[in-house]
Amino acid sequence: MAATLLGSALTCVSAGYAVAAAVLTRRAGARAPAAAAAGEVRASVLKPLCGAEPRLYDNLATLCRQSVTGYQVVCGVRDPDDPAIAMVRRLQQDFPDIDIMLVIDPRVHGSNLKVSNLINLAAQARHDVLVVADSDIAVPHDYLARVAAPLADPGVGIVTCLYRGRPVDAFWAKLGAQFIDDWFAPSVRIAHAGGSRRFAFGATIALRRDTLAQIGGFASLSDRLADDFWLGELTRQAGLRTVLSDVMVTTDVTETRLPELWTHELRWLRTIRSLNPAGFAFTFITFTWPMLVAGVVLAPTPVIFAVALVGVLARCAVAGSLAPAARAPLRDALLLAGWGAALAGRRVRWRDQILSVRDPVQDGTPL
Repeated sequence: MAATLLGSALTCVSAGYAVAAAVLTRRAGARAPAAAAAGEVRASVLKPLCGAEPRLYDNLATLCRQSVTGYQVVCGVRDPDDPAIAMVRRLQQDFPDIDIMLVIDPRVHGSNLKVSNLINLAAQARHDVLVVADSDIAVPHDYLARVAAPLADPGVGIVTCLYRGRPVDAFWAKLGAQFIDDWFAPSVRIAHAGGSRRFAFGATIALRRDTLAQIGGFASLSDRLADDFWLGELTRQAGLRTVLSDVMVTTDVTETRLPELWTHELRWLRTIRSLNPAGFAFTFITFTWPMLVAGVVLAPTPVIFAVALVGVLARCAVAGSLAPAARAPLRDALLLAGWGAALAGRRVRWRDQILSVRDPVQDGTPL
């Protein structure tokens, strides 16, 4: 009896989640983008770089083809021999009408090297609107106009964007893109629909300079792993709102081997656990295929089979097409394995660093 109840609950909750994810994903895809204003956008885009990523030039070039004028792109590296420098130099030659600055500054301001880079870049920003975007992000032509617009409201703290994965042509990279498209983005949409605003994504965070100063500048993030989340959280603690933009950007997924993908996703999952331990403990219900299989095994009744079928169809709808749908069982099984591994351990690998997911402020240790 207990097994039947557990199986029924697993199936119903997991199928319900899959249906909600499918509905919100379809709704997001059908929504017409807001009209973007023409003219000037006085914003400084901060791009911390490290290494010549496979599509770095193409991604940066999307920032130079914006439908507005008056903005600045500030790219920065720590190492004077960083190969990303050549990409920025080429960008400056190819787009002479765009204000592109290259900052080479080795100073380190804390354990988070990306934030150290941002501190160095912010000193060269000319405008009062700051847009922080990861190096592997490609953006649409009206990106700046749309992400900057909500900041005209003084009650808005940050504007952030969801993103979709753009994999290289490799099986594991495609599976990694599904982590973003089939699991991460739908989970954010469901949380957003439920009223949560506790998010901010490195794909894009736009804010005013005075807002950044109010929360202590980038220095307040210098020893925090989840700097994007905390940039949003500190503005929310200051009484300002978070806006989830309707702009969708793309992020490169370049892991071509399972160990690389596992390391990357384990970092994401352990970071999520560190930010919301209680919520993370129940994340297993979002791994549709393993939960539906477990539910049907525990409660093999006609009604549960029917509910599971609805969940499978919804999961296929989230995947969107035949090939991703065929990979979905493996994708969800790998998520479940990663979730289990993320429940233990407090260290992650980020680039060449081994970092702790422990937050030094919450633990009472000095920054």
